[in-house]
Amino acid sequence: MTHPLLDLPPLTPERFASIERGVAELLGTRQDVVITQGEALLPLEGCIRSGARPGSTALNIVTGPYGTTFGNWLRDAGARVVDLAVPFDTAVTGARVAEALAAHPEIDFVSLVHAEAATGNTNPVAEIGEAVRAHGGLFMLDAVASVGAEPLLPDEWGVDLCVIGAQKAMGGPAGVSAVSVSDRAWARFAENPAAPRRSYLSLLDWKERWIDGGRKALLHAPAQLEMLALEACLDRISAEGLDGVLARHGSAARATRAGAAALGIAPWVSDAAEAAPVATTLRVADASAVVGKALAARPSAVLAAGGGALAGEMVRVNHYGPAASPEAVATALEALAAALGSDPEPALSAAAAVWA
Repeated sequence: MTHPLLDLPPLTPERFASIERGVAELLGTRQDVVITQGEALLPLEGCIRSGARPGSTALNIVTGPYGTTFGNWLRDAGARVVDLAVPFDTAVTGARVAEALAAHPEIDFVSLVHAEAATGNTNPVAEIGEAVRAHGGLFMLDAVASVGAEPLLPDEWGVDLCVIGAQKAMGGPAGVSAVSVSDRAWARFAENPAAPRRSYLSLLDWKERWIDGGRKALLHAPAQLEMLALEACLDRISAEGLDGVLARHGSAARATRAGAAALGIAPWVSDAAEAAPVATTLRVADASAVVGKALAARPSAVLAAGGGALAGEMVRVNHYGPAASPEAVATALEALAAALGSDPEPALSAAAAVWA
């Protein structure tokens, strides 16, 4: 007996290349796109280990927990790392980045997270990219939480390595990701004798054996379910229209902030212009206990306590993908109201007004 999820025909190189073109169209990029069969940490680590090497100096911008991870990888690769850290309830500025670059003219690699789903902030990539371009460094951007939730223009912003994942605003699985790679980045990788080769982390393998080979023979058997899911995500975004998807995420964020304010809950990121559309973080005392009560009242609510040290003071509303909807936001607000013993109606009315 055949099964639609098990008895799948092999994914052809032509179909794989078509999905790559769909990712490039989503990003509005003319750069090469490599689809990586794994969670987005795979291409992020691959980019760092290909682009950083002993003797290089990296500016690692830390606005959330992933910046810490990038710094560790950069040091493992032998680079000297200059960390530019800002409080996790705010964003970095282009001016701060320009100052750090001027203070360290030897910097040749810059890593940044666009939107931090874990902390709910988002960074002004356009102005940061302008500073990096003027300096001449290679610019890597983690856009996993921003793609599909807010504007993302890697070519226009001077991003050399733009990594995305399907699992957040794109509404897909965590097992597939992609990266756009500029010509400058390919040249940097090729000059690095420590860049991964014959490895799952190797982007150069894809360049030399897949892209330069005319996309005729895949390096290994594609993970069909993940590839087809990514294709479905792209089709769904195309059907709704990217502008519509972005607008829906923006409305979800504004509605959540408005509803939380009606409940007397302060946002974690106080400046709305620095708040990510993918998730809204809130300041709540004893956050883990509040989330536990909220989920007991509304098990389907898209809520989580902050990670690590933030578990005691942050609640995160994950309104991304299908959850960027009036129904999901309302359920989250009802759950929070139940946990706090508050009347949900003011919050629901405030959120509904934003959607209207």
